[in-house]
Amino acid sequence: MPVMHGQMQDWPLTLDKFLEHGAKWHPQSEVVTAGVGDDRTGYAELHRRARRASAALAGLGIGRGDMVATLAWNTRAHMEVWFAVMGMGAVCHTLNPRVGEAHLGAMLAQSQARLVVASADLVPLAQRIVGRAGTGARILAIDAGAAEAGVEAFEDLLQAAAGEVPWGGFDEHSPCGLCFTSGTTGAPKGVTYTHRGVFLHTLRALQADTMALSRRDSVLLAVPMFHANAWGVPFAAPAVGAKLVLPGRHLDGARLAGLINRESVTVAIGVATVWLGLVDHLDAHGGEVPSLQRVLVGGAPMAPALMRRIEERLGVEVQTSWGMTELSPTGTVALPGDPQRAAHLSGRPALGVDLLLTDAEGVPLPRQRGCEGHLRVRGSSTVYRYFGQEEPAVDANGWFPTGDLARIDEHGNLTITGRAKDLIKSGGEWINPAEIEEIVGRIPGVSLAAVIGRAHPRWGERPVLVVELRPGAELDDATLLDALRGEVASWWVPDEVIRVERMPLAGTGKIDKMRLRAEFGCAQRRQEA
Repeated sequence: MPVMHGQMQDWPLTLDKFLEHGAKWHPQSEVVTAGVGDDRTGYAELHRRARRASAALAGLGIGRGDMVATLAWNTRAHMEVWFAVMGMGAVCHTLNPRVGEAHLGAMLAQSQARLVVASADLVPLAQRIVGRAGTGARILAIDAGAAEAGVEAFEDLLQAAAGEVPWGGFDEHSPCGLCFTSGTTGAPKGVTYTHRGVFLHTLRALQADTMALSRRDSVLLAVPMFHANAWGVPFAAPAVGAKLVLPGRHLDGARLAGLINRESVTVAIGVATVWLGLVDHLDAHGGEVPSLQRVLVGGAPMAPALMRRIEERLGVEVQTSWGMTELSPTGTVALPGDPQRAAHLSGRPALGVDLLLTDAEGVPLPRQRGCEGHLRVRGSSTVYRYFGQEEPAVDANGWFPTGDLARIDEHGNLTITGRAKDLIKSGGEWINPAEIEEIVGRIPGVSLAAVIGRAHPRWGERPVLVVELRPGAELDDATLLDALRGEVASWWVPDEVIRVERMPLAGTGKIDKMRLRAEFGCAQRRQEA
């Protein structure tokens, strides 16, 4: 007689379970929104309202698989809409208000979202992009009412909602979200997230060697919720009962300092430029943030001088990380307290993310440690195919080519050494802007640095250095360029230094090199070679 093996329960990995867990086991843990009075709620109340919001959406004809767009800041109401949409099996398309209207209109036209839920101050933008998209999407306003004629207040619909919509009960491979890439190096592409992929991503984020969030933490989420699942924090916080602090629209240093101290924030998560603003404010006006213990940064490689400045001024440990929209988004995170920790290191991958270095044709390098190569990724939360495209985004062996150049050291730490698309070909030889940027970024007084290529009649391209200096800093061209001599080949030294008052940043906080190329890539050189 054959052996009858036991069996585990079928428990689909769907995102409704995170908020249900928080409501049941951490009901009083707070979700705080800045800038709208004393907006505080617990996970139990947030869960109740999100369930009611699902009923309101169902009353508007939204069902499983339907697309609902959001154009909103980091607020409690936005989080309620996230769970209302995803919990009922619909798909949440997060729109980045810092992207150009033409791109936003094209994204909305592609997703065919039936509703756009917008923060009140973004309603005019929502109306314009709906007009561009030509979809006739209905616009609902959150965060203090309906600002324009023909726009309904979502709160009114929520209060009038009747009945209850079941959460979960669908396949864990079902889509839950849609986010388009930033478009800083090319046209934006849509990445569809699944419940299973985001669920497993959240479990990785909670590990002790990654974000390591716990019930004892007060977490400031400065990553916009319209950017790649907000790094998974809206799911991770209720999973462990951490206090979640949402900054609303404003991320200036003064407001962040007050918020951190008022809410006893222990962990702050966001791109480096946000924390640079906080440090600049404290340097200019004084003050401390004694509760803050860790700052998790990502978005772009970090200059060592900036990392030291943040750690010394804030009295914190900085955890660097690397990820992409296509990875849901976290790929690697530096280990807290790691003796090998450094600004250029992005850490190691957690289980569920695998890395591979190849040559330009995709052939794996014979040595994976200590060599520079083209980075490829595969894993449970990594894109397989872009939204609306038939062809897979992965190679024949299932590896996704990131477009990054990278090294992996003997300890397994990843270093992003540049973007393949950013490389400058001068006289038939390659120049890596990231290496130049890293060296210039060490110079005291330099806030941000970027290197772009400019067309040249003899050499094809030549590098140009664009810098933003710290307030009050005075650095001449020779000081900036002399730092490179002996560190890089002489022909790598940029032909020109361009100073900008504010470095242009994309909506994700990365330097917008497409804009720099548009503004300075075709400009007349000061001297002809």
